[in-house]
Amino acid sequence: MLGFVGQFQHTLDAKGRLILPAKFRTEFERGGHLSPNTEGCVALWTPGEFARQAEERLLQSRNGGSAERQQARYWAANSSDVEFDKQGRFALPAAIREYGQLMGDVLVVGSLDHVELWNPSIYAEQVNPAEEIFKQGSD
Repeated sequence: MLGFVGQFQHTLDAKGRLILPAKFRTEFERGGHLSPNTEGCVALWTPGEFARQAEERLLQSRNGGSAERQQARYWAANSSDVEFDKQGRFALPAAIREYGQLMGDVLVVGSLDHVELWNPSIYAEQVNPAEEIFKQGSD
């Protein structure tokens, strides 16, 4: 699926749960998977996209060197399954919250084939500067 777009701000509750925006929920009816992602955010994958990502990482680790194996190992060890309740809430394990520095407010951002969970201040540092690059366009 290539359709996760938009951004929403939600708040982690006292139990470390987050509400998935209603417009994203139908793609996660069979659950989902959380994993560490680049730039310090957390990725939320549909089951199919997670399987594709896992296969890609496995191939990279088999065809690469020690660094690729270590990256695949870290990604797999810190990924987890996700189940959603009737209100669209899901729990974020402590390790994944720590990785993404997620506490209090969380930006839930559509990123085409997956959803990203961002600490708002890290998002401002990492992604907001891309606005100027985007305005310049490509040559």
